[in-house]
Amino acid sequence: MSTQTDKKIALITGASRGLGAALAEHLAATGWHVVALGRTMGALEELDDRIKAKGGSATLAALDITVDDAMRHLCRDIHERWGHLDLWAHMAIHAPPMSPADHVALKDWEKCVAINIRATGFLIPMVAPLLRAATTRATALFVDDPTASGKFMGAYGASKAAQMALARAWQDESAKTGPRVLVEPVAAMPTGTRARFHPGEDRAGLTPCKVEAERLAGLL
Repeated sequence: MSTQTDKKIALITGASRGLGAALAEHLAATGWHVVALGRTMGALEELDDRIKAKGGSATLAALDITVDDAMRHLCRDIHERWGHLDLWAHMAIHAPPMSPADHVALKDWEKCVAINIRATGFLIPMVAPLLRAATTRATALFVDDPTASGKFMGAYGASKAAQMALARAWQDESAKTGPRVLVEPVAAMPTGTRARFHPGEDRAGLTPCKVEAERLAGLL
């Protein structure tokens, strides 16, 4: 892998599909070098093809964010290749099947905790030094889901709320020292996550991921 020192470096966790993929594609097309992390190599390769078709560049990382050693190696590799990050966009999320709170399967709850809460709490201390090493003030971006509550969404809602609590605490703590932490509500999009909670929904009125990615990129 080459060292793209002439470009800003963005790490996108959860980049294989949905909003993460759309943001990766948009940033790469506008001059960023994207480190795209996801569990599915096939989806990452498809993303890489779209990025290259637009003249952009990406480094693919087919990794599971719940594996601590894999995340340690990734952060070390980023440090050794580029020395810093200009952006961390954390898009990785687990959406379990809808279920009453008293019927949530333990395996679904544990996966929510592992991906939505524990991995976020583990990654913040790992990524923060890379963001602080940037020559200009770097940004960590988290997305809030205004619909993450209500009947049959207890596991997802509880774990998403915990993730947002972590992000907002970091936001307040780093307001003066950096990095800049953005916690941004996003529009309803035709993603796999939303489809789990709204099966059969007419998707015509939803905001395309590409449009929402462009809006988020504008905040950077």
